[in-house]
Amino acid sequence: MTHLVRRAAQLAVLLLGLALAASTAYADELQDIDRLLKQGQHAQALERVNRYLAKNPRDAKGRFIKGLILAEQNKVAEAIEVFSKLSQDYPELPEPFNNLAVLYAAQGQYEKARQQLEMSIRTHPSYATAYENLGDVYTKLASQAYDKALQLDSSNSTAKNKLSLIRDLMSSDNRLPRASSAPAAEPARSQAVATAPEKSVAQTKPAPAKAKPAATKPAEEPARARGGNEEEVLQAVLAWAGAWSRQDVKGYLASYAQDFKTPKGEARSQWEAARTQRISSPKKIEVAVESPKVTLKGDSAVVTFRQAYRADNLKINGSKTLHMVRSDGRWLIQKERAGG
Repeated sequence: MTHLVRRAAQLAVLLLGLALAASTAYADELQDIDRLLKQGQHAQALERVNRYLAKNPRDAKGRFIKGLILAEQNKVAEAIEVFSKLSQDYPELPEPFNNLAVLYAAQGQYEKARQQLEMSIRTHPSYATAYENLGDVYTKLASQAYDKALQLDSSNSTAKNKLSLIRDLMSSDNRLPRASSAPAAEPARSQAVATAPEKSVAQTKPAPAKAKPAATKPAEEPARARGGNEEEVLQAVLAWAGAWSRQDVKGYLASYAQDFKTPKGEARSQWEAARTQRISSPKKIEVAVESPKVTLKGDSAVVTFRQAYRADNLKINGSKTLHMVRSDGRWLIQKERAGG
């Protein structure tokens, strides 16, 4: 009896070793396929992932990568089919819902995109990418609604101002909602070995905070300690937001460098006139800088943060990036864009 138990234990160890070896082989295969995708070798990547899925038809990561490949090849209908089936089989994964939303948004189907993003957030309440994308989609829907209001009543000055503000905050060079490049976590029944995601979202706070005056401290300090220059950059950003909130047009415009790149390439005087009108028109404006992150490189800096904007009955939350330069001892905005 002892001999049989020993043999059984040896057999179990052997089977476990074989299973681990197979899992490692699967992981290596997926990494190779992902490498081909990132190198732009889409046809080879698709051929390899199809072979892989023939052996592992329910593998979540393999199916997810196939959806990414098809999207890169602009085979939108096929990519939607892959992500739709994946979300049905693994409803606990937020990324397939997010990527469906991106594909729908690219087609201008913002209502469908909204539904998918809400599913993604319901699945993973701390999935920051989905929250950011949902903000972008809501902005697109609001833009369409105000545009429709103006079609029905061209004299509606309130709708006209709101539409101008939205188009200003979401300028023409903004990207569409952001796709997920890999599942953040593998479902328990997937055969693939999970690899580390490019960016963990487990510690990200969920929904954007309510708008609050810019004069207050940022909602969340960056994780690393600030140096003197970083603090100077952040203070310049807060001063810019404070001037905007006070509707101090002169102070606001003084925050921009002489070589500032206007969002639509218009003349500086034209841009300043449009900004003056949009800052002066509302009865009240509040702009908050939330969760700022400063990246320094000599006399230039990049500041990313969430911008919470409120004016009269309009509220818009979204990400913002400011490219700044040091000039005559001051940090000034050289370029800005919404959406990261």
